Amino acid sequence: MIRTLRAIMRDGGVDLLDPADLPEGTKLLVMVLGDEEQDFWLQAGQAPLESIWGNTEDDIYAQLLEE
Repeated sequence: MIRTLRAIMRDGGVDLLDPADLPEGTKLLVMVLGDEEQDFWLQAGQAPLESIWGNTEDDIYAQLLEE
């Protein structure tokens, strides 16, 4: 199973930003994202989110909840 974990470099080591229940000795691959790559992935994820959440079809649910 592939999981994405956010991490940051500190004092020469990789520190996870989110809790992860990983057994000791788990092998990891680390992908370093530069500013350009980070911006690309943020923008790439925006369109699918807008297609899911930014549509008028879901407005009917808000109307039903108000009734």
